[in-house]
Amino acid sequence: MTKFKTALLWLAGLSLVIQVASAALPFSWFGGEDEMPSLAPMLEQSKPAVVNISTKSYLRVQDNPLLNDPFFRRFFNIPEQHQQQRTKQSLGSGVIYDAKKGLVLTNNHVIHRADEITVSLTDGRSFQAELVGTDPATDIALIKIPAVNLTALPLADSEQLRVGDFVVAIGNPFGLGQTVTSGIVSALGRSGLGIEGYEDFIQTDASINPGNSGGALVNLRGELIGINTAIFSPGQRAGNIGIGFAIPSNMVKQITDQLIKHGEVKRAHLGVQMQDITPDLAKAFDLDSEKGAVVTSIQPNSAADEAGLKIGDIVIAIDDEMLVSADSLRNSIGLLMVGETIKLDIVRDGKARVIKATVKETKKQIANNAVHPKLAGATFGDIEESSPYFGKVEGVLIYSIKPNSPADRAGLRKGDIITSVNKKLVRNLIEFKPLAFNGGKQLLLNITRNRQAMFLILR
Repeated sequence: MTKFKTALLWLAGLSLVIQVASAALPFSWFGGEDEMPSLAPMLEQSKPAVVNISTKSYLRVQDNPLLNDPFFRRFFNIPEQHQQQRTKQSLGSGVIYDAKKGLVLTNNHVIHRADEITVSLTDGRSFQAELVGTDPATDIALIKIPAVNLTALPLADSEQLRVGDFVVAIGNPFGLGQTVTSGIVSALGRSGLGIEGYEDFIQTDASINPGNSGGALVNLRGELIGINTAIFSPGQRAGNIGIGFAIPSNMVKQITDQLIKHGEVKRAHLGVQMQDITPDLAKAFDLDSEKGAVVTSIQPNSAADEAGLKIGDIVIAIDDEMLVSADSLRNSIGLLMVGETIKLDIVRDGKARVIKATVKETKKQIANNAVHPKLAGATFGDIEESSPYFGKVEGVLIYSIKPNSPADRAGLRKGDIITSVNKKLVRNLIEFKPLAFNGGKQLLLNITRNRQAMFLILR
């Protein structure tokens, strides 16, 4: 009899919990005698805010250079060739961020190098979008459409997420049209995956597939908690195996605010290289914990240098937030606004200290004839902390190349890292400039391109 009473009390308590949840959340547990538990009420409000994105890129088909020679065509009686183009198409998803302004969030890789961006809404309307700004380091892009009567998703505070929270992914997988999948938050703060320059991913087992990129990850209130970005797959054809990653909403907001204001992200730069604390390092530095990161290098004239940070310092907290690893410090700095002052709690020679640093923007220099004629048209800079090469390769990064410029014709490419000039190592712009300023004489550059090293001669 006691067990029977206990069971009745347990069932009564469960019924009360379900009734309270039904009243608090915008989805239906039991709408009536014939209705089943459903997410449909929440999705009816959220789905119009998720859009399908298709892009077109027009790629020039490389002709044989002899066909561009008028004498060659005339000699062999070859008719004049018209420029050929190849069209590349891709599909993805997006999330309406600001309904009044027509702002739509998506992934940078969805619209990268697109000549045309088409946004299709759930009500059947389609619009050509214009690019507002992108941030490749976090894989976030912001586009704008000339539309009215839009629905935007409210933003949730991703800091409040917990492992085990229910989530729903909305997107356009495989170009099938809008699709909804559900799951839970599997993990938080995933980093070090090598997917993006700055990583602080929400991990979920809600199915995310090709075409879901840029779509919404929402909670059961229909609030945006993340932008679906990538999946973990052991093989190219393995597909989804239940490990997907989304950019948290708080990071999305920080990046989007800068894209709206500047059209780009003016990323803050501390100017240090860090290393995770291993058990051996913790013992060597006489630390009680393996949390935090040790400073291994400091760039001259950087914010860290001016603040008095030293090699061997152990950074254990930033603005009173404990650091777990070097990646967590890098993420925290990279999301700050240029000019912000931060407080670093460090341990130096076994003693606790507090250092304040005002973060700077990475400085770049546009090369001109005063440096070397063959470098004109290239933009050089120190390797940013957002680069996957940061801390792994020392040198000067080429940020951009103007088409048909001397640097372009010399064979330099965007993303090249110059590691030496005339057999002398260069670690930064300060060391690069005097070596490149040689009166126009021959330059022998050692370059890292796509993780491969090569030499390039500029005469």
